[in-house]
Amino acid sequence: MAGLPSLPLPEPPAADAADAGAAPFTTQEPAQRSLFGGILDWMLVPLLLLWPLSIGVTYLAAKTIANQPFDRALEDRVMVLAQQVKEADGRPLLALSRAAEGILRADDIDNVYFQVSDAADEFVAGDRELPVPPRTETPQPWSVQFRYDYLRGSEVRVAYLYLNLQPPGRRAAGAEPRLALVQVGETLDKRAQLSNQIIKGVILPEFVILPLALALVWFALSRGLSPLAELQQRIRARRPDDLSPIESGQVPEEISPLVRSLNDMLARLSQSIQSQKRFVADAAHQMKTPLAGMRMQSELALRQNSRQDIQRSLEQLSKSSETATRLVNQLLALAHAENRAPLARPLAPVELSDLARGVVQEWVQASFAREIDLGFEQPGHAITVQGDATLLRELLNNLIDNALHYTPPHGRVTVRVRANEDGDRAILEIEDTGVGIPPAERRQVFERFYRILGSNVEGSGLGLAIVREIAQQHDAEIDVFSNPHCPDPQLPGSLFRVTLRRSRPSAFIDDIG
Repeated sequence: MAGLPSLPLPEPPAADAADAGAAPFTTQEPAQRSLFGGILDWMLVPLLLLWPLSIGVTYLAAKTIANQPFDRALEDRVMVLAQQVKEADGRPLLALSRAAEGILRADDIDNVYFQVSDAADEFVAGDRELPVPPRTETPQPWSVQFRYDYLRGSEVRVAYLYLNLQPPGRRAAGAEPRLALVQVGETLDKRAQLSNQIIKGVILPEFVILPLALALVWFALSRGLSPLAELQQRIRARRPDDLSPIESGQVPEEISPLVRSLNDMLARLSQSIQSQKRFVADAAHQMKTPLAGMRMQSELALRQNSRQDIQRSLEQLSKSSETATRLVNQLLALAHAENRAPLARPLAPVELSDLARGVVQEWVQASFAREIDLGFEQPGHAITVQGDATLLRELLNNLIDNALHYTPPHGRVTVRVRANEDGDRAILEIEDTGVGIPPAERRQVFERFYRILGSNVEGSGLGLAIVREIAQQHDAEIDVFSNPHCPDPQLPGSLFRVTLRRSRPSAFIDDIG
């Protein structure tokens, strides 16, 4: 049975450094990245990578273009030479004068070679060193072929053909043809020169075009990001106390979400500042009276000569200071309540079987009303985890409620508490015989307000989100599977598995926000 990989859950927040006696934790700010440089890299790096690729493609295309005219000339030479081959006493004979041979070899740049041999590759005429081609199949007479080979340490381009020495009228039916091999080869100097000329004509302009393209990209990117610079100048020119919204009509569409986010932040900041101003005004107003009374009593005590009158003024001064102290504490408590952070709650040992049994008993009446068999399974020994009993109870309540909602009448829901094979983990399982959760949606069901399509079950979509939040605070893992004990294949059911640590040091977790 394939299961969903464990959801990544963060470590629980550490205890306050001042309480634990630990040194204050400092973080290093990440290095800032340049938006201009990042976009420029994404544009220029592919351009610079494509440039050598285009040079390679141009080089291959130039070689192909340069080969075509020279191959046609080489083909004409081998055809003319083949027409000069005759048969004499069953062997090929080349009837080629010295003048004709000089014309055949005439070339200002390349060295030209030729050879005529018989069917057994025995040399007849020409250049003996010219290699013969390998025979992989029956050659077709008068079909010109090309190949690259080496002669006297140089690479040559060779055109060759086979011709049948038997005249058409004297060929016996079914007889093997008497073939002769005719080859003409030349070195590659002219081809290399033409290729280099083509490459120079194509690549040299690119050395001018590439810097121009880089300059145009730089200019276009600078112009494209200029609205950001203008927005920066507008924000920098604002007064320090100006928290009014930034005008978004003059910025591009892509920057509008950023401006809207800044405006939202400015609105929250303005609200916070107004709240602080109200608190300061209230504090100043409330503190004015006791401070004025303290000053008056102190001045009165300084003017008194009678010890009894001085004692009475000091008593009034003490009462005024006590009243002022109480007022200050109340104002601080009010400010703390208005800006209250989630309270830390210590983890404690929780016997998971007892907790789960109590929660299941609370759901028995609801399961009877839905005609669902609610069962509970536990081991014969205690399973203790470090956790918050209230939060774990809330987690189990949401899982049971979810199982009962998605299980049809006469179905079965089972809550199971057990330990893993190594004994270092406590496992809490809730399985049902309901409609199940498709594998593709087993991660999304933990998102807030997410509902499975076609379930037709009422709910807020927050139950499993609360389960995930509580599991994260307990450093637990959540897995979702199909129920392996479901008897009906049409109802695959679900199996939610929460894995908690059985033994862990004392720590603190936050309440649900």
